[in-house]
Amino acid sequence: MSDQDIDDVDRAILYALQEDARNMSSGEIADRTGTSSSTVRKRIQRLESEEVIKGYSAEVDYQRSGYPLRMLLFCTASIPERGDIVPDILDIDGVVSVQELVTGDQNLLVTAVGESDNDITPVAQELLDMGLTVADEVLVRSHETTPFGKFDPETSREKSP
Repeated sequence: MSDQDIDDVDRAILYALQEDARNMSSGEIADRTGTSSSTVRKRIQRLESEEVIKGYSAEVDYQRSGYPLRMLLFCTASIPERGDIVPDILDIDGVVSVQELVTGDQNLLVTAVGESDNDITPVAQELLDMGLTVADEVLVRSHETTPFGKFDPETSREKSP
């Protein structure tokens, strides 16, 4: 699916789902988009089948759930293997995300959570055992997210010429 295939209704659906996918009904989204509930459901199914929507997940406050440490590990892998190694990194206990970076010396950003240093240190060791270089480790105090603003129909209209 190319960017041209995503229209304003799709963007509004994506924005609504990013706001609160669990509690957002197709009827509520239909009211926002000026379409019918069945149109919204069909659009969501299409966005899912084309993997624009890759899944639904809970936003977990790891600190409140007993895992106060969030560590970012900036790693370097050989360029040919960096994409292939991501599933193996995700299998490491404590790792919650991996991002493939395309600029700079470090080309993988691994996020791990744990109760203490004893939970995070083995993650770094496993990354080293996989042949990665761990160039930097950063302890994160907080992490907040927001829906992507370009999907918000209200914001998009205000910025249009």
